[in-house]
Amino acid sequence: MALRQTSDREPSIELFIRAGHDGENVGNCPFCQRLFMVLWLKGVKFTVTTVDMRKKPAELKDLAPGTNPPFLLYNGTLKTDFIKIEEFLEQTLAPPRYPHLSPQNKESFDVGADIFAKFSAFIKNSPNNAVQEKNLLREFQRLDNYLNSPLPEEIDHNSTETITVSKRKFLDGDRLTLADCNLLPKLHIIKVAAKKYCDFDIPDDFTGVWRYLQNAYERDEFRQTCPADIEIEKAYFSVAKRK
Repeated sequence: MALRQTSDREPSIELFIRAGHDGENVGNCPFCQRLFMVLWLKGVKFTVTTVDMRKKPAELKDLAPGTNPPFLLYNGTLKTDFIKIEEFLEQTLAPPRYPHLSPQNKESFDVGADIFAKFSAFIKNSPNNAVQEKNLLREFQRLDNYLNSPLPEEIDHNSTETITVSKRKFLDGDRLTLADCNLLPKLHIIKVAAKKYCDFDIPDDFTGVWRYLQNAYERDEFRQTCPADIEIEKAYFSVAKRK
């Protein structure tokens, strides 16, 4: 049974995310950013605590022993596993007070499912990664095709105009959904790390992908939850094989 937030009082929510190399700012963690975006889009009040993984404070070791960020305190109850946290927030912070964020179209969640794994193989095998680059580009092509294909709700069957290219801003329409919270942090990492270590740019002819990214960077929920480029570069320094 879905849980509902029935009290007039705002819940007490504290999100714990990975800290950057300075021990304070937002670190490189797409799963942390995913939950950060979800809470922001829900419009609920919450606090964010960055956790320095090199010297995890004693009180956090007691709070969540053996657990790495992200994790959540919801009205004093510890929640771990980012997938379960996301499901809990979607069920608990529900209409009419909070918006649903689930996408209407299942493919909006599925379309980018393999892109991060293909990127990981690409950067690990640099510079001898021509095969992996081809696989990564194939996933970008799949994503681009989806973003440029009109969704069913974009097609007006009573209109004489035929829409051949979608104009939507995000994966599932003109609003950010859980699908975007999942994919956008990963695309940002790919964009930064692949350029730094493989001199790889997302090709300009992937117009749907670029439209998507440009619209996303205009939203505070995404842009202001992104780690600094240097955090991503440092995180992947030891991953990329140096020439």
